Amino acid sequence: MRNAARSQVVVITGATGGVGRAVVREYARRARGVALLARGRAGLEATAKEARTAGCEALPLEVDVADEEQVSDAADEVEERLGPIDVWVNAAFTSVFAPFSQIAPEEFRRVVEVDLLGFVHGTNAALERMRPRDRGTIVQVGSALAYRGVPLQSAYCASKHAVQGFHESLRCELLHDRSGVRVTMVQLPAVNTPQFSWVLSRLPKHPQPLPPIFQPEVAARAVVHAADHPRRREHWCGGSTVGTLIANAVAPGVVDRYLARYGYAAQQADVFSDPGRPANLWAPADGASGRDYGARGVFDERSRNRSWQLWASQRHGSLAVAVVGGAALAAAAVSRRRRL
Repeated sequence: MRNAARSQVVVITGATGGVGRAVVREYARRARGVALLARGRAGLEATAKEARTAGCEALPLEVDVADEEQVSDAADEVEERLGPIDVWVNAAFTSVFAPFSQIAPEEFRRVVEVDLLGFVHGTNAALERMRPRDRGTIVQVGSALAYRGVPLQSAYCASKHAVQGFHESLRCELLHDRSGVRVTMVQLPAVNTPQFSWVLSRLPKHPQPLPPIFQPEVAARAVVHAADHPRRREHWCGGSTVGTLIANAVAPGVVDRYLARYGYAAQQADVFSDPGRPANLWAPADGASGRDYGARGVFDERSRNRSWQLWASQRHGSLAVAVVGGAALAAAAVSRRRRL
């Protein structure tokens, strides 16, 4: 699989920070070329330099994924300069941390344009080029919040719910057409990304992910694994994601009340927000400062570097064989003892 991946051309939106940046690093070690789609020039230059140092051809492109024409033009440039696109990863997003009553209509609209329509535009650009070749993979980077809304993130949750529905509809259509193009989605847990330092926030304290928190490298490994195994309709990353989705399916009303009671405090750190902090809703966070934010946020000490659930999920076939084989050996041993 690694040798095959080394010939791949991969497009990653939201490539300069957080999960997108971590995905670039994963592919830089194994793909032939990576196209980096993001808005901030400083982040693009730093990300491209990292990819090239790892031995991968990098193409940084300043793109606002909310603009369909920009996305389509970028896809044309990728194919002209790097070759046919094999994998397209939709990871770009923005958000507003505030109660719904404190989010302006234009702010809510902007989040939806990036987090939902940005995925639609990227998917459409990929499909237009993959369908005639009857091959290619599209990965939608989702979240446990695609199933379970939480307070203070109404625009983001609404967008992720919509992406989930879009993904399911598109997958059915591709199956109906017997298309060789695959689409899959990765549902992520809370991740230690720089977004909590640059997201537009009206909270009194510094926003933080709902614990437990995982490092973006864990999420990136899940995304790359999903791209390698796109026949699975969905991949879950993190035990907390599994627990959240199961709890919401079984007792959503209980989860509502739990989040109503604890969700506000759990999404705020014990430090007050800096009034001068950047906000990337309308412009890239690195635009004014020229700062490269990288993949990780400020919660390193509280973040997990691995997920046993992800490890098991990626080996579910082998583990099932091992369990069945172990059960058979145990049954044989019991039977032998009885005969003796």
